[in-house]
Amino acid sequence: MKDNFSDNSDNYAKYRPAYPTDFYEYLHTLPIQFTNAWDCGTGNGQVAIELAKAFKHVYATDISQSQLNNAVNAANITYALQPAEATNFKNNFFDLIITAQAVHWFDFDKFYAEVNRTGKNNSYLIILGYGKIEIEPKVDEIINHLYKDTLGSYWDKERKYIDENYQTIPFPFDEIETPQFSSIYLWTLEQLQGYLNTWSAVKHFIKVNKYNPVDEIMPALKMAWGKQNQKLVKFPLLLRIGQIRK
Repeated sequence: MKDNFSDNSDNYAKYRPAYPTDFYEYLHTLPIQFTNAWDCGTGNGQVAIELAKAFKHVYATDISQSQLNNAVNAANITYALQPAEATNFKNNFFDLIITAQAVHWFDFDKFYAEVNRTGKNNSYLIILGYGKIEIEPKVDEIINHLYKDTLGSYWDKERKYIDENYQTIPFPFDEIETPQFSSIYLWTLEQLQGYLNTWSAVKHFIKVNKYNPVDEIMPALKMAWGKQNQKLVKFPLLLRIGQIRK
């Protein structure tokens, strides 16, 4: 598993989108025993803190100590520095295993072996993420140019799985059909800039070229944004859910 998010992890916590309330409400419609959950690749703990409202205990892991240092705490969340592919959890322990915006960084075979080992029979694996930001055509055009043309060669090869909406990852589980969800916000231009600066490809670009490509597009973004203080921002949710059978 790669660690692209230890640097500026406070910005990651501040600017990255969360997941919508209706998704968490949907979890309650599934026949899950709400005892133990594993949030794998927890990052800043944004999923763990929501799971903690429903589960007796949440175990949240990441390979970035910096991310864990910025994670949201709760009495029933245990954070641990552990890779997705090799943990110290007991066999047949979890009722739910979830990984949000992270599975594309994992070694699929090794992670799924851990899922099968640590998940109970008939427990659930949830692969969660969000697609490309959508605002309005003029703004989206500038962001897409940054994404594809400026940063194209700076994205890690694993990014393709997000571009393909997680539909091309291996998924050897009994998959269930899910509704569609989106995360929707009112953002300022400053919030958009903060989010773009969390992109791993931006960090790679800066390391090579010694300047920030987000700064370069800000005048054009400002013009396209106009005088409106806030705009509606949408992140389509990427979601696959499967049952672990033993």
